[in-house]
Amino acid sequence: MNVMTYSEVRASFKQAMDDVCRHHDPTVITRQRGEHVVMMSLADYNSMEETMYLLGNPVNAERLMRGVEQVKAGKTKIRELANHGKPESPK
Repeated sequence: MNVMTYSEVRASFKQAMDDVCRHHDPTVITRQRGEHVVMMSLADYNSMEETMYLLGNPVNAERLMRGVEQVKAGKTKIRELANHGKPESPK
């Protein structure tokens, strides 16, 4: 995680935003007066929100964790997905 002062971010705001989006690495912005803040891309924020939602239900979280363990243990099968009436994409 990158750390920058408020003054540093202000001097190169566009570059700081581009770096956060390009590298998917949040930046902590420190301030002399007031709480520090975090700058992150919207895509990363949405991903974090989705993860918190999915893991927020204990039953769902346990099911997801069991799935992760199955993948790690090699207990998975590759399957073709059904099209469900959608036209096939050209090969």
